[in-house]
Amino acid sequence: MNILAWDRQIQTVLRQCGQQIQSLVLQQFAIEQKGPGDYVTDIDRLLDRQLAAAFQDMFPDDGAITEENARSRKLFHESYSRLWLIDPLDGTEDFIQGEQSYAVMAGLLQDAQPSAGWIYAPATDTLYAGGPGWGVWQVQGKNARQPIAAVPPVGSPFAASMLLGDKDRANFGEAIAQILPELKFYSLGSFGLKVMEVVCGRAGLYVYLNGRVKLWDTVGPVAIAKAAGLVCCDLAGNPLSFHPDAIHPETLAHYQPIVIGWPEYVEALRPKLQSAIASVN
Repeated sequence: MNILAWDRQIQTVLRQCGQQIQSLVLQQFAIEQKGPGDYVTDIDRLLDRQLAAAFQDMFPDDGAITEENARSRKLFHESYSRLWLIDPLDGTEDFIQGEQSYAVMAGLLQDAQPSAGWIYAPATDTLYAGGPGWGVWQVQGKNARQPIAAVPPVGSPFAASMLLGDKDRANFGEAIAQILPELKFYSLGSFGLKVMEVVCGRAGLYVYLNGRVKLWDTVGPVAIAKAAGLVCCDLAGNPLSFHPDAIHPETLAHYQPIVIGWPEYVEALRPKLQSAIASVN
């Protein structure tokens, strides 16, 4: 199947869902805590059902796993060569707090490899898409699709901007700063939008350490990152794996810590980050 033939239709589906978020946020919505620091709203659930139905209609022979449908997770262990991983609202906590860094995401896992991804940021009406062999693209509002000139930041890796989530910064930020004192930390809500900060050259790398990120968070963004030439690995330098032995069988969380960055930044910083984090664990 030529996935490019479906690109416009997938974009339309994600935009429609994202625009619903923009209108629904003006109304009251219910919030439920699924676990420590893990929230879901009835908006998540509504869009989850809509996205699942849309992707099943478009790709009836493929599997589709969505974040809020726990029953769909069993499809990861079945014999699908093509699986869609869908996150109706990536960055729910930011969304609840009235922040703007949330996204609607879809990714295609083909033969256990991320092969295409779409990230739509409703607050800025920006859609990112791409995959290995396809390139990396951005659509801003109603403008035509434009290629992203994926270029690393200028300057020393040791004085780079690095994305580190709030939980990871609380646990490891001090240890990292002792070894790499010139690194500048910052964060956003959505995993996908953090990855795009690196793809767009605004940061050298993104490090995720707290072991909660799931396949619907990673497949789309990693496909785009790989298309941009970024390294996607763990702290030991092993490639980020999407095979079942690297994924929790029930939650579909990654066992590996995650490093996504420009090759020269990962080469320079990964060993020092590994040492800093080992000093805490």
